[in-house]
Amino acid sequence: MDAIFDLIGKVFNPILEMGGPVIMLIILTVLALLFGVKFSKALEGGIKLAIALTGIGAIIGMLNGAFSASLAKFVENTGIQLSITDVGWAPLATITWGSAWTLYFLLIMLIVNVVMLAMKKTDTLDVDIFDIWHLSITGLLIKWYADNNGVSQGVSLFIATAAIVLVGVLKIINSDLMKPTFDDLLNAPSSSPMTSTHMNYMMNPVIMVLDKIFEKFFPGLDKYDFDAAKLNKKIGFWGSKFFIGFILGIVIGIMGTPHPIAGVEDADKWRLVIRGWLSLGLTAGVSLELFSLIGSWFIAAVEPLSQGITNVATKRLQGRKFNIGLDWPFIAGRAEIWACANVLAPIMLVEAVLLSKVGNGILPLAGIIAMGVTPALLVVTRGKLLRMIIFGTLLLPLFLLSGTLIAPFATELAKGVGAFPAGVSQTQLITHSTLEGPIEKLLGWTIGNTTTGDIKAILGAVVFLVFYIGIFAWYRKQMIKRNEEYAAKAK
Repeated sequence: MDAIFDLIGKVFNPILEMGGPVIMLIILTVLALLFGVKFSKALEGGIKLAIALTGIGAIIGMLNGAFSASLAKFVENTGIQLSITDVGWAPLATITWGSAWTLYFLLIMLIVNVVMLAMKKTDTLDVDIFDIWHLSITGLLIKWYADNNGVSQGVSLFIATAAIVLVGVLKIINSDLMKPTFDDLLNAPSSSPMTSTHMNYMMNPVIMVLDKIFEKFFPGLDKYDFDAAKLNKKIGFWGSKFFIGFILGIVIGIMGTPHPIAGVEDADKWRLVIRGWLSLGLTAGVSLELFSLIGSWFIAAVEPLSQGITNVATKRLQGRKFNIGLDWPFIAGRAEIWACANVLAPIMLVEAVLLSKVGNGILPLAGIIAMGVTPALLVVTRGKLLRMIIFGTLLLPLFLLSGTLIAPFATELAKGVGAFPAGVSQTQLITHSTLEGPIEKLLGWTIGNTTTGDIKAILGAVVFLVFYIGIFAWYRKQMIKRNEEYAAKAK
């Protein structure tokens, strides 16, 4: 078995050495062609994705180049060890897709989805192909631990595949469960095919627990809820991504260089220091704005492939009504998502500092707009903004913890596939502060540690799996009740 994987490595390594953007250009173009997409459209999608990845890399390089010295001084001046670089989702996507195993996991999940459709265990066709990387991280994390602990390639791949299938099946089932809620939030008819298979919605079970606790013990607080659209309008540019970035840059600058060089008090030096603060603010502001802009290019890039898959499925499943599992942004028009994200951004900064003494090593930057949790908060609470903010505040430490835990793995993988972000020191650990699926990352970490053979690690993994499956089963029952209520109202 090991010989087979060695051969696979020899075949794929020359491709991997081309770098993340080139790899994705090739992968996306070829996949689209396989699903019958016209060559020009397939190539267009591949080039768009490669350009988006290149653009994100350039922004990360600019951001880290500007902030590295100040962040080093920040750590020195405060003693707060937040030394893991938050590179955001796009570099992590590049890194994950740089592994040939992500293609393998994609193939596995395409097969699983087709089997579930054929057996009528789901009505959802998952076309959110690009975001398989969220799921792949869990499998790659397990393999990383297994490989480091001397487990054979065959065994490590089997364990990783089993975990991927488990999470992937639950993710697809969840897309069916959420469909009526999406219809409600979008004021769309039940005939609308839109649902989502995005990993951020795997936070739903935990959020549902918090929601039920809130309903039981604090029902009176709902009367203090407020309208998100009005809040966004009232906040105005104060809550915009570029302003949040601007203030963040200035704060880091001040904390990194709180006064001129010792013994120098003249105005010229002060002027230079203040200019440095403002420059950092402007750099952070433009970076957060560009992260959002370029992020939309990724969706446009995979659209031809998604359409090709949809067309093939339609031909194979004639007469069968099915839902289309999309990326989460089709629900982005709801103002609650952005109002909640605006409020959570400064809260996460405070939490990151407070938790620095108990395990957090991340200073949130590229991932400070918490898209890993806000769409899930919207679905479970159905737009109750006060609940969204409270639950988000309670759950953000989970993202910081999982992001910190996977940092050594993410860093080593990035170097292994030749996709380590330019502008970041080679000695620096990298991660994403609000990476989707934090519970699944913890699951991967827990299962990965069982490969040491330690009985405590094995028992811990068993307990985690029981909890993970159990809470999803309970959540499923709650969503079925909700959907029955929707059906009754429709009559």
